[in-house]
Amino acid sequence: MGTPRFAGPILEALLGRADPVVGVVCQPDRPRGRGLLTAPPAIKEIAIARGLPVLQPERL
Repeated sequence: MGTPRFAGPILEALLGRADPVVGVVCQPDRPRGRGLLTAPPAIKEIAIARGLPVLQPERL
């Protein structure tokens, strides 16, 4: 679980271990930038690239 930038390297380290990572829980996609276009959290992009399921609840 996590969204801040440090969560990406931690997820990568966990994926390098023998223990399986079964999914990622992160914040919902949010509007960002000047155009306020919806963008996913960085951790979601990593999870999708690795084929992991992603859960994005509105509230935890």
